[in-house]
Amino acid sequence: MSKAAIVTGGTRGIGAAISKALKEAGYEVAANYAGNDDAAKAFTDDTGIKAFKWSVADYDACAEGVKQVQQELGDVAVLVNNAGITRDAMFHKMTPQQWKEVIDTNLTGLFNMTHAVWGGMRDRKFGRVINISSVNGQKGQAGQANYSAAKAGDIGFTRALAQEGARAGITVNAIAPGYIGTEMVRAIDAKVLNERIIPQIPVGRLGEPEEIARCVAFLASEDSGFISGSTISANGAQFFS
Repeated sequence: MSKAAIVTGGTRGIGAAISKALKEAGYEVAANYAGNDDAAKAFTDDTGIKAFKWSVADYDACAEGVKQVQQELGDVAVLVNNAGITRDAMFHKMTPQQWKEVIDTNLTGLFNMTHAVWGGMRDRKFGRVINISSVNGQKGQAGQANYSAAKAGDIGFTRALAQEGARAGITVNAIAPGYIGTEMVRAIDAKVLNERIIPQIPVGRLGEPEEIARCVAFLASEDSGFISGSTISANGAQFFS
């Protein structure tokens, strides 16, 4: 079995933790990123994991990127669709551009990337596709109609594609993180974080990126072969679906 894995948005935050966990599990990891060259270089220098630059919102770029990864690392056995953006606004103020950018990256990006590896996985009768959704795709969130719609779509995509991949040895699962202590979340005003966000989380703390990464590592393993079409809600008991 090939041991190559692609993690989109794989050089920062949750994606960086996932890339590291998969490397520790023995995979040759390609960490995709879209724009922050300095962060990508620092990540590669620190981990030895090679970074590959393309936008998951661009179908042709995804096809070329996957081709490059396969030439350098081998056939892709694991795909983690983690890349995501936010363009938050209350709906009456949301622009078509804000809607389109989020849908193109957070939902259409799953189609673009998975389409590029699906045929090879079917031919080899093995594959692991893991989609990073969000608690806000399960429960919704004011000011995030675009983001919540895309992340809910990720779960629907997961459930449908799991049924197509089952007889070909491909599992397709989703993880829906709650509030995770990434650099972005920890940059929130301390008063807001401590008085409005953390009190909503029954375990009383933010999650850690490594906790999401461990979920991914399990779903990527051969041990998870009977699990497909599922969503792991990793949110500290904030929401049940």
